[in-house]
Amino acid sequence: MSSLPAQSAPRRSFIGRLAAGAVALAGLPLAARHADAAELVAGPDAWAAPLALAKHKQVFDAPDLNSGFPMIFAGAYLGTMKATYNQGAHAVIVLRHFAIAAAMNDAIWAKYKLGEFFKVNDPKTNAPSTRNFFYHSGEGDMAFPQFSIDKLGDMGATFCVCNIALSVISERAGGTVGVAKDAAYAEWKAGLLPGMNIVASGVLGVGRAQEKGCTYCFAG
Repeated sequence: MSSLPAQSAPRRSFIGRLAAGAVALAGLPLAARHADAAELVAGPDAWAAPLALAKHKQVFDAPDLNSGFPMIFAGAYLGTMKATYNQGAHAVIVLRHFAIAAAMNDAIWAKYKLGEFFKVNDPKTNAPSTRNFFYHSGEGDMAFPQFSIDKLGDMGATFCVCNIALSVISERAGGTVGVAKDAAYAEWKAGLLPGMNIVASGVLGVGRAQEKGCTYCFAG
């Protein structure tokens, strides 16, 4: 694996703030929606429970951070579905390969120097980032901070994280800061953001989402 390229400015912009989308249970908090839906799906596909309740759904395949555009594309889909058709939808964002950095909390970013490892600079300091600015984004963090990871959950989105990438990259990043393979993997699992779902592999997650009715969007 090679390091990520530096973050680049988005080449085009959307007009205005997109309307927030939602799934069929949009009025409920995220946890309540998933708790109700979980009765419909069990086992390794439990993360896909909300898809059983959604008529419109799309999976966003993210092998790279791409300046946060996996989240922006998903937010655009959810918002424009609501604004154009007055219908809710559901998005599945599969973070695989280098994009799994977006799934980690600030403590992992700081301890494992993920900004250096992935060649991602903090937009506010222009130095290697020690925080995950794709989560709880403020003005200037992402091109569209209204589509940060935490906000997408309330709009009707599910996040999946590739376990193969989690294992391989935690080992490599751990080696740069003196943390053994097993300890690094355990710490990265514990350091996942709320709402992240580990899947056996990212490509499996993308495929399973499509099998469950999602259209496909390459987002990396």
